[in-house]
Amino acid sequence: MTDSEPARTSARHTRSPVSWSSSSGPPTGITVYGCEPDEAALFREMAPRFGVVPIITEAPVSAANVDLTSGNRCISVGHKTRITNSTVLALSRAGVKYISTRSIGYDHVDVDYAARVGISVENVAYSPDSVADYTVMLMLMVLRNAKSVIRRADAHDYRLPDVRGKELRDLTVGVVGTGRIGAAVIDRLWGFGCQKLAHDIRPRTSADYVPLDELLQQSDIVTLHTPLTADTHHLLNRRRIEQMKHGAFVVNTGRGGLIDTEALVPALASGRLGGAALDVLEGEEGIFYADRRHRPITSTQLSRLQELPNVLISPHTAYYTDHALSDTVENSLANCRDFDRRKQHWI
Repeated sequence: MTDSEPARTSARHTRSPVSWSSSSGPPTGITVYGCEPDEAALFREMAPRFGVVPIITEAPVSAANVDLTSGNRCISVGHKTRITNSTVLALSRAGVKYISTRSIGYDHVDVDYAARVGISVENVAYSPDSVADYTVMLMLMVLRNAKSVIRRADAHDYRLPDVRGKELRDLTVGVVGTGRIGAAVIDRLWGFGCQKLAHDIRPRTSADYVPLDELLQQSDIVTLHTPLTADTHHLLNRRRIEQMKHGAFVVNTGRGGLIDTEALVPALASGRLGGAALDVLEGEEGIFYADRRHRPITSTQLSRLQELPNVLISPHTAYYTDHALSDTVENSLANCRDFDRRKQHWI
């Protein structure tokens, strides 16, 4: 149920970061949607090496702009905007056969529907260190009450926090999902001397693997690194949150839908859980990645979480490093080029 790399070999493929050089053959045309300026610069820099001619737009893909594919069979999309089935159908009718998402997760597109209308969907791999580093940072911050300490210091209140911090070496950390990112988190935890538990269908690390219920009951910190699927939606639901240790902490750098937020909020507010560090949230679409300082936040869940002193929120930024971004663009180009050339051989 919580396998960190669900088998969708017919619909998706993960490519490790590699170096390629262009070879003979006609250039591959790719339309890159939802492309931020820093990504665009990398696409333009790397594309010639792959024999790729990119069409780049900041606009997310939609049924209204499928004409930007301009006959290209391959497109690249980001994870920030959900791709509706009507858009997927419009892409299919425009001749698109391949969608490469610049993310590890692909819950923003209905992969099964895309396959039914003749489109393959693949993700990309990027440096797992980006998310793993950030995950451990969040653990340390929530254990040391960083939110309240920093807010007090910004207000020139330099008293010690009301609650003493905890040290990782005294705790048990439960890692749910041990694919590339979960395994990288476990690698980092060795240096802290804490006990490490893990849960995954396919054990791949030196941590102690246990059933999920046992992990929740024994862990002082639970960190989530499994993809969001129908099976893992609300993996931490009310029943499982109640199984956790009194005062335990939750860290989520995976996908917001892994946690039932309606069950999480009262557990945090009552002190049943000691705290949470969340880089992803249910309903983050349309809120994260925008300047909302002068606009109301319509999500009551987000507002309630941000009011709690034991909750850290960041805007889905764990992946965002220069190394990971370079990997993402490179592998997007490689995946699209390889798909296009396979199609040419089949024809």
